[in-house]
Amino acid sequence: MGRILLLSCSVLAACSTLEPTASTAVHQPMSARPAPRAENAPANGAIFHVAQVRPLFEDRRARLLGDTLTINLVESNTAQKASNASASRESSVSGGITSAAKVPLAGLAGLGVEAGTTSDFTGQGSAGANNRFNGTITVTVVDVYPNGNLLVSGEKQIAINQGNEFIRFSGVVNPSYITGSNTVQSTQVADARIEYKSSGYISESQAMGWLQRFFVALLPF
Repeated sequence: MGRILLLSCSVLAACSTLEPTASTAVHQPMSARPAPRAENAPANGAIFHVAQVRPLFEDRRARLLGDTLTINLVESNTAQKASNASASRESSVSGGITSAAKVPLAGLAGLGVEAGTTSDFTGQGSAGANNRFNGTITVTVVDVYPNGNLLVSGEKQIAINQGNEFIRFSGVVNPSYITGSNTVQSTQVADARIEYKSSGYISESQAMGWLQRFFVALLPF
């Protein structure tokens, strides 16, 4: 029984330390291969070829499935919120029996009753966020919409000592926003999804253990 319990704990602990590649919010897939060229297409000349994907004098901006595009991450978001509320209520009741004669319970004559209630409530709350994300990531065109917009998605992995960092990005790019250097600002990408995660013993030490999360989910207070 002890071995089974130890094995179960080991499996659960291993599941809690998996690299963050299984769950992601970015568009899938995160890479796509370009369509293969026709091998048996007839040659139409020394320079022009019917199977050539791009014309000779066309720039190299991304526009086809499998093309790559560089995203400049220039995200800066600031938000603040504050609220307060207060309420109070007070009431009092008083009464008495001054005299009573020839009635049951005549001994209650001269009895006085007083009651009062007081209720106060004060609540305050505030929240703030200030996020900045700068950098670059090269993504791949995974789909071309009928109107010409490009669905791009990509991932960058960086291994530092015993930890890995994952940067993921996806979104819809309007080709008119792509510059001559085949780059676009992240603020010009629609439906943008950005993720920055890490794995390793440093990030694991900052997360709550699986057993503690189990009890937190069950405790009603």
